[in-house]
Amino acid sequence: MLRCLLFSFLFSSVFTSAQDVADRVNPWIGTDSRYELSNGNTYPAIALPWGNHAWTPQTNTMGNGWIYQYSALKINGIRLTHQPSPWINDYGAFAFMPVIGKPVFSEKERASWFSHKTETVRPYYYQTYLASADTWLELCPTNHGAIIRMRVPADTSVYLVWDAFDRGSSVSVDQLSSTLQGYSSNNSGGVPANFRNHFVAQLNVPIDSVWLVDQGRFSSEQLALTSSHAGAVLKLRIPANRIVEIRLAASFISTEMAWLHLQRDLLKRSFETVRDVAKRQWNQVLGRIRVSGGSANQQAVFYTALYRTLLFPRAVHELNDHGVWMHYSPYNGRIEPGYLYTDNGFWDTFRAVFPLFALVYPEQSSEIMQGLANTYRESGWLPEWASPGHRDCMIGSHSASIIADAYLKGVRGFPIKLLYEAIKKNTWLEGPLGSVGRKGVDWYNQLGYIPSDVGINEQAARTLEYAYDDFTIFQLARALGKPKAEQDTFAQRALNYRNLWDSSTGFMRGRRKDGSWQTPFRPDAWGGSFTEGNAWHWTWSVFHDPAGLIRLMGSPEAFVAKLDAVFTSPPTFDYTYYGQQIHEITEMLIAGMGQYAHGNQPIQHMPYLYAYANQPWKTQYWVRQIMDRLYRNSPDGLCGDEDNGQTSAWLVFSALGFYPVCPGSGEYVLGSPWFNRAEIQLPHQKRVVIDVRQQGRDAHYIQSMLVNGKSYTKNFIRHEELIRGMHIDMRLSSQPNKRRGIFRSDLPFSFSR
Repeated sequence: MLRCLLFSFLFSSVFTSAQDVADRVNPWIGTDSRYELSNGNTYPAIALPWGNHAWTPQTNTMGNGWIYQYSALKINGIRLTHQPSPWINDYGAFAFMPVIGKPVFSEKERASWFSHKTETVRPYYYQTYLASADTWLELCPTNHGAIIRMRVPADTSVYLVWDAFDRGSSVSVDQLSSTLQGYSSNNSGGVPANFRNHFVAQLNVPIDSVWLVDQGRFSSEQLALTSSHAGAVLKLRIPANRIVEIRLAASFISTEMAWLHLQRDLLKRSFETVRDVAKRQWNQVLGRIRVSGGSANQQAVFYTALYRTLLFPRAVHELNDHGVWMHYSPYNGRIEPGYLYTDNGFWDTFRAVFPLFALVYPEQSSEIMQGLANTYRESGWLPEWASPGHRDCMIGSHSASIIADAYLKGVRGFPIKLLYEAIKKNTWLEGPLGSVGRKGVDWYNQLGYIPSDVGINEQAARTLEYAYDDFTIFQLARALGKPKAEQDTFAQRALNYRNLWDSSTGFMRGRRKDGSWQTPFRPDAWGGSFTEGNAWHWTWSVFHDPAGLIRLMGSPEAFVAKLDAVFTSPPTFDYTYYGQQIHEITEMLIAGMGQYAHGNQPIQHMPYLYAYANQPWKTQYWVRQIMDRLYRNSPDGLCGDEDNGQTSAWLVFSALGFYPVCPGSGEYVLGSPWFNRAEIQLPHQKRVVIDVRQQGRDAHYIQSMLVNGKSYTKNFIRHEELIRGMHIDMRLSSQPNKRRGIFRSDLPFSFSR
């Protein structure tokens, strides 16, 4: 009965007003994933928006990228994590865990049975009952640490296990002050030799005994240990109320900085205060978009998607005792001034995450751009995939897209001239890693494409993405008043996608350096000339010029027929390039949408392309189908890799009723909103209000639309008009209006048009 009463008290202390949007978030969405099949590949991240560190229960072993799996039966630690993806894995991680009865250390021995029935997960709060330790545990985050409260059993020995993980770590304990400090240097690459995550912890109870653990071996004869894998087991003296509190903080800069974070953020604050501050921050950032109407499940999916979008990129700068922002640079190993953000792959997030920041969180966008400038100063390159430093992952040079899109949308406060020079450097140099600069750039600049027979993999995908990036550079060069010859170079390269169009097959296709087509060719063959997809997916990667792609296909009707075929063709595939059926293929296979593979990024914009070909009602239909079928309020509620917020940002935009098909164009293409009403709070006290009247069941189709009280037939909205404030009224019906949005003036932007 006591446990039930305690759980009831803890539960009621978290759930307050229904107006708290943070409480609509379900961090379990996406956690029912594994290597073979991704339903999100997420973990419940307990953190602040763009937070320096995150916390999560750990159900798998140290080093396993699937930190938390919903189907697991045991928890073996509460972990500080920086992991953006299981494929990239973690760095600077460590874990702690209460145990009872006798001192143990290994993950297997310390693991506890748990149940989701006694687990509460919110962005700002975590609670679980660790049955094997008869302990109720709660945690709330700060930007650089956390406060933990545990109600432990009486009449038994209670221990705290501290695991600083392998690949170099250190732990020291001061029994007199009940404190612990040390560092973890585990990583998966992308760090200098001096990388460390320094941690400190303050307990509110005395420490009776200490065992330090060196690679699994216990020692009670020392209080400090540096090892390849260090840890500690502390026997705690339990007070009469059985409440143990731990306040802990971490810093990439130094132990002294970690103590400063602890003193500033935690030492004089109660658990409730820390919880309320974290909840208030989430309510503020999530509350910039308010939705109403729709089901409770739809609202949970929406706000969870927004929460996921706001976790990355991670801020790694820290405020020193002089009020100056500093950061440890994973690029040169030094302590540098200013902002720095990491844990992001632009190949994913250029599509919708950064456009969402530019629209709704422009001040954060400005900080991120300042951080990009610092990365360039410290490493000589822009960070196409960083975690925490440069990682050799994915393709493209989409820093051009996110920088250009932010600047063209009015984000300021960052050194655009320096960043423009950094972007230009990418267009004529390969980098030391395949993920920086442009791999195959000499071939691309000489021939207008990267050949398939020069030893460069996924060359057709690279060509298509470089062409789009060159469009964004042209747009930025024009806005900055660069010489016409310079502008013309990028304008010409933006049309290089044409060099891969094969009219005989009706697909984009790899070609050799002599101009002949690569053979054999199967449009459903994954990999080879393409990245994590096939020709069915990559043929549409002409974000900036759908009208040009329509001309290549012969007519709008042929274009629409090809779009239709994506959804209606059988989900055949060839995985020869990979040697096995990779999880992205499986996720396409089970979605029931033909060759459409929403679980991976290259094709996510494709349903919006009907709006460029005089049939916007098909965009409205398919966008709704994807939202309704592939996004659920459940642990398997995503349909592929979440990827730093991109799959979630697609849902955020689409649920509002518009999507940035082409960042850099300044337009959003209309779809079909999920909710009866949405309000977006913009800077300067401006707001966008979207009111929707749905007539009949399955009302997916726009019958009519008013913008600021005037009839509106276009299939797009311009950013410059949106940010002035806008009231949109839509009337949706279960039958398409095939006379709306069909004229040339209604069509969204295309570069060649």
